Amino acid sequence: PFPEDDEPPGQPRRHPIWAHVPDHQWNDWRWQAQNSIKTARQLRDMLPFNEAELRAIGELERDYKVAIPPYYFSLIDPTNPDDPIRAQSVPSPLEAENPSGYELEDPLEEDLDSPVPGLTHRYPDRALLVSTHVCTMYCRFCTRKRATMVHGGYDKISGNDQRMIDYVRNHPEIRDVILSGGDPLTLNMNKLAFFLENLAAMPHVDVIRIGTRVPVTLPMRLRDTQLLDLIGSVGKVWIQTHFNHPREITPESARGVKALLAQGVPVNNHSVLLKGVNDDLGTMRSLLRGLLRIKVRPYYLFHCDPVIGAGHFRTSVWKGMEIMEGLRGHMSGLAIPTYVVDSPHGGGKIPVMPNYLISASDDAVVLRNYEGMSVRYQAQDKPSTTKATPTRGVSSLLHGYRSMLMPENNERMRRRALRMVSDPPRPGYTTNEESEPSCGFGAEGNGSPGCGTGP
Repeated sequence: PFPEDDEPPGQPRRHPIWAHVPDHQWNDWRWQAQNSIKTARQLRDMLPFNEAELRAIGELERDYKVAIPPYYFSLIDPTNPDDPIRAQSVPSPLEAENPSGYELEDPLEEDLDSPVPGLTHRYPDRALLVSTHVCTMYCRFCTRKRATMVHGGYDKISGNDQRMIDYVRNHPEIRDVILSGGDPLTLNMNKLAFFLENLAAMPHVDVIRIGTRVPVTLPMRLRDTQLLDLIGSVGKVWIQTHFNHPREITPESARGVKALLAQGVPVNNHSVLLKGVNDDLGTMRSLLRGLLRIKVRPYYLFHCDPVIGAGHFRTSVWKGMEIMEGLRGHMSGLAIPTYVVDSPHGGGKIPVMPNYLISASDDAVVLRNYEGMSVRYQAQDKPSTTKATPTRGVSSLLHGYRSMLMPENNERMRRRALRMVSDPPRPGYTTNEESEPSCGFGAEGNGSPGCGTGP
């Protein structure tokens, strides 16, 4: 059994408009793509809106595309106007607001780091290739909206496509190529093979990452054996997918991930921290545990970029750090992503984490764990150079009188105490917990004899 907030995924329901669609059509990615919701007019008949909302989302069609496959749309709870699946896919009047004036069309300045059209070369050993402007679903917080508004050129291998390949070929320092978009798994097989086979043939390219939300929004695409065989045959491919909420983890998405893994392709996940979607510790824990169950490795948690139309999704960095504090030590390290801010002005990904380094001296550092325990750690094997000085608290750790400070009523220490009662230690054996209370300083501040952590 799972905890109440961590239920295994159930079979996704269908919106009533598709209730009578035969399974063979519903499970066909082509049918899903052809029947995607693409206009505000369609939305008005499928979800409740007031007139102001309808006017606003109609006007937003000029600025950003709409496409929601029936599968993903059916994950929406139509009775909840704040549903997290709806928030990611359905236009909102909030997209027209920009109270800070800080939102930008290209907040990461990818275009300024683009030596040839479509390619961004920012890090020394990595390059990003925008292979298409088409997505199976247009996320409302997308940082690359400017690219997805391009029209035409779906299938043909263009001169710019060739220029991107030539650039990577002529720059042997590039070891890692991110094939992005849009969504590369919307490409026809010839064009996808053009990118994958050319990149894989370059000896200096070690990794080809495909950035795709297909396992989340259109997992039926991963039933195509021709597509899977191509991805598996390249040998260098990793999948970077994008689950943001535990309700996106369904039997269908799990099946798609399993098909990729069967090809020997690792699957990592990028999430975006989104207000009203996953900016909650319980939601994030459920998402990360659910990803591990389907063997998807959480990789990054991005703070939402300041892109035009996404301001209402942006929460504080403190909220992100609060969530990270509730992950480390509370769940498997495999489940813990790196929380990053993708820096404006092309500064790249900057990790933002709670501070676990409390203090330091020439001899040792004081570290904090998830329980609040402070521990002295001597990184180098050398005699102490710190002069012993009567002191208290964290300072006593640096001066060698204590090895750790433990908060009262610690659950782990209680478990140890129970074990000591049932299984006493052998004669002459002393635990840290037994010796610690006698170490340190009394009321007068005099050091207790024999205390310390070493020579």
